[in-house]
Amino acid sequence: MKSSGSTDNREVIAELSSAHAEVTSAQRRLLEVVARCDRDQTWRSDGSRDLAEWLSARLGISNWAARRWICAAHALTCLPRLRDAFESGALGQDKVVELCRFATPETEARLIRWARRVTVTGVRHRADLATRLDPAEVTEADRSRYLHYWWFDDGRRLGLEGSLPAADGAAVAKALDRLADRMPDIIDDDTIADPGAVPEESLDARRADALVALASGHIAGDADPDRATVVVQAELGALVGGEGGCAIEGGPVIHPDGARRLLCDGRLQTVVSDHTGQAVGIGRVARTAPPWILRQLRWRDRGCTFPGCELRRWLHAHHIRHWIEGGPTDLDNLVLVCSRHHKLVHEYGWRVRLGAGGIADWSRPDGRRFRPDLTPGRAPPGELASTA
Repeated sequence: MKSSGSTDNREVIAELSSAHAEVTSAQRRLLEVVARCDRDQTWRSDGSRDLAEWLSARLGISNWAARRWICAAHALTCLPRLRDAFESGALGQDKVVELCRFATPETEARLIRWARRVTVTGVRHRADLATRLDPAEVTEADRSRYLHYWWFDDGRRLGLEGSLPAADGAAVAKALDRLADRMPDIIDDDTIADPGAVPEESLDARRADALVALASGHIAGDADPDRATVVVQAELGALVGGEGGCAIEGGPVIHPDGARRLLCDGRLQTVVSDHTGQAVGIGRVARTAPPWILRQLRWRDRGCTFPGCELRRWLHAHHIRHWIEGGPTDLDNLVLVCSRHHKLVHEYGWRVRLGAGGIADWSRPDGRRFRPDLTPGRAPPGELASTA
């Protein structure tokens, strides 16, 4: 005996299919009207530039969608099988519109069978491959390329906006995504409160970190140190005691913790002033460890010392006791950290010190030691990896 639940499900599915067929039938008729509007040039009396602009205004759709509808409206007059599949609901509007870009009377039957088994994205991708690009559109995309940046939120954020031709954009997207795959997590203390949690940063956040890593790497390798040096203007009290802000030359005011992070080993110069604004000294460019110490540091730490992070690129030599406070640039006062976990120390309040055998010992902002158990999907802690 069949349950009433399964009967109800069949009824709902049948109702869904019937409603869908009613919608696609109406959409098919709508495209017929679109084709008639184009033939009659109905749009001219309303002062529009073309039919796509007129449809966009009248129906509240994008100009891109309007152009696809116009193409499909004319193509369907020569594609009877596709028109019938649309009328019956066998294919939805999104797939039909994409198929109309490249289907022919000879191929439409085969394409209908194929389209029913794949996603709309799959149909659109095949249509993109089959459609000849207009050289004028490619040239226009190149000529209109741009990248804008601006400071906002009282200088606390940098906004980016740009447009690139598809070929160039693909190179940028691939570089960012490849680097984003390698960027470690910022560990949030709320997440750490749950020992079983696996922190995951969003892809967008990782791409932002990847862009910073690309820019930082380029500055570090620049052959013109004067033009590639970031200059920070700060009062002594801000650097030592965290009072007030520090100004980036030609840019915004940043928090002293951010300035201290940059001062660890970046190509950066400080102009230190007293409380009246008078310059009391200009620091030398960068506090980078000499190459012979960096070699020993890389040999000892092997990579970022934060537990679970095995990153071996975009590393910084972090001063455990900052050089502003008299900390020396020697092996006993340095640990390797990646860009993300360097920020964890300076901006998120975490602490790191060297324990026995030169092994980094990390603590949460509240002082509790951070020694997480190994969890599935996480890399082993750095101290375990280095002694394996």
